[in-house]
Amino acid sequence: MPQVPRNSEARLGTPEEADFRARREREQSRYRARKPRSIRDVVAQLIAARGYGRIQADADFAATWKGIVGEPLAQYTQPGRVRRGMLEVTAANSMTIQELTFQKTDILRKLQAELPEAKIRDLKIRVGSIS
Repeated sequence: MPQVPRNSEARLGTPEEADFRARREREQSRYRARKPRSIRDVVAQLIAARGYGRIQADADFAATWKGIVGEPLAQYTQPGRVRRGMLEVTAANSMTIQELTFQKTDILRKLQAELPEAKIRDLKIRVGSIS
């Protein structure tokens, strides 16, 4: 009468079977690593790694900012990053900060309408150099 393996032995099998399964898994992982990748995936990875997507998004954001605040204010301000719903804006001088503060509610309303995916809730305005 053949000996019936216990549950743990049935799952593991003999050492040769375990070795075979391990070799098969290694070979399969090597095969997956050698598969050719689509050019779309390679280019997307390159754009993300080099930050080109961020540069384009910043340029689009700056154009939107210019349209919302108007040309006179846009030449003295520069939008920065959005962190936790707060847009950081750099202004050339305190007079520009005061004008932005007066128009803050209108600017926020327009930003939320133009860029809903940015989820901007507030503006943080500071004096700094404009490039």
